[in-house]
Amino acid sequence: MSISVEEVYETARMILYHHLDIRTTTLGINLKDLISSNFSACLNRVSQRIATIGERLVVEAGKLETKYGIPIVNKRLALTPISLVMEPHATVKKFLRMAQTIDEAAGQAGIDFVGGFGCLVQKGLTRSDRILIEALPEVLARTQRVCAFMNAGTTASGMNLDAVNLVGPLLLTTARKTENGAGCAKFAVYVNAPEDNPFMAGAFHGVGEPDFTLNVGISGPGVVRSVVEKNPDCDLTQLSEIVKQTVFKITRAGELIGRELAKNLGIPFGIVDLSLASTTASGDSVADILKGFGLESVGTHGTTAALALLIDAVKKGGAMASGNVGGLSGTFIPVTEDAGMARAVRRGSLTLDKLEALTAVCSVGLDMVAIPGDTPAETINAIVADELSIGIVNDKTTAVRLIPVPGKRPGDTVNFGGLMGSAPVMAVHPFSASRFLKRGGRFPAPVKSLKN
Repeated sequence: MSISVEEVYETARMILYHHLDIRTTTLGINLKDLISSNFSACLNRVSQRIATIGERLVVEAGKLETKYGIPIVNKRLALTPISLVMEPHATVKKFLRMAQTIDEAAGQAGIDFVGGFGCLVQKGLTRSDRILIEALPEVLARTQRVCAFMNAGTTASGMNLDAVNLVGPLLLTTARKTENGAGCAKFAVYVNAPEDNPFMAGAFHGVGEPDFTLNVGISGPGVVRSVVEKNPDCDLTQLSEIVKQTVFKITRAGELIGRELAKNLGIPFGIVDLSLASTTASGDSVADILKGFGLESVGTHGTTAALALLIDAVKKGGAMASGNVGGLSGTFIPVTEDAGMARAVRRGSLTLDKLEALTAVCSVGLDMVAIPGDTPAETINAIVADELSIGIVNDKTTAVRLIPVPGKRPGDTVNFGGLMGSAPVMAVHPFSASRFLKRGGRFPAPVKSLKN
């Protein structure tokens, strides 16, 4: 498909004035062939592979940034779920050594983040899974780049409540070990986790993937906001079409970069993730897009409908532009990383309950939500279970990243710095669900799972 001169100029305007970028290039790496009964040998092989391929990714991505003038903000790696790799060496001490080895190798290569330090526990926990979860607070506190995940359910299998019940204690312990609980931002718990997601903290290299694959996450909330603001009086059908056409152009630019980068690396191209990923930069907010639709403040009545319209248009535009759409491909609605969302919380229009309602129509979930540090573990588990049940029943990906901030109360502001931003601490319900959570077991798969 040829690209016209007009499209080139339009893309240039998007980059210069509306924060268009390739938010992440994430290179998936298979580690299964490195498993060894000799732990030192395994560490050395993992370190060498990460350092070698990671450095190549950074160098080749830099060349394309110069060639096309499109910023590639993050260079990331996604690894085989580490609980599988560590089956022969499942001790807390060795999990920490593996994490530090990965962190050091990634740092030497210039990689921003490494995903995959997690487990797939949708139907049960192995010994390795349990020890990994026990080790995660130390791992998240003592590494800079390592991100962790847990896939606790699928529509086909239901939800593993025994695994969910481990999340609250994990987060509270991690929060005590890191400043303002920031280590919790590197952990996400999922249902229906995609194996090709390029975004952290939930990225991992799935067992159905080849040895290497390159996945690209594009982002352009500023571009979408701009075109929405230029069309204040069109009806919803026209508005959807405008967003769809804009995302089509964004996706074409992203796939061009992704395919050329994969070719230069000599590895298969995977997918383009269409997710609109906001940042703390002015004008780079999903909340501001929704306000441009006509909402006085995000969180008010009508917000769910507006978000559903936005995501539908984003997916249609991307699907029209590429046959390799994957990952999450939705719209991120983080609180701390989206200045507009944080403002809505401060105004009182956006609550935790409304955020949960919004996740029924988006594929990202409760993302970067700061809650009081004295929230009971059972309440954290209940929040996670509520969110994950939305994904299971509706056959969609969803996830949770909660940050219990030590010493903070509802309404207090916490500043995480950098890309993680700042936001008010959100109130949680004071009433307990502990008796419900203590039942444990597995949330049965819904009737939608019976598709064979």
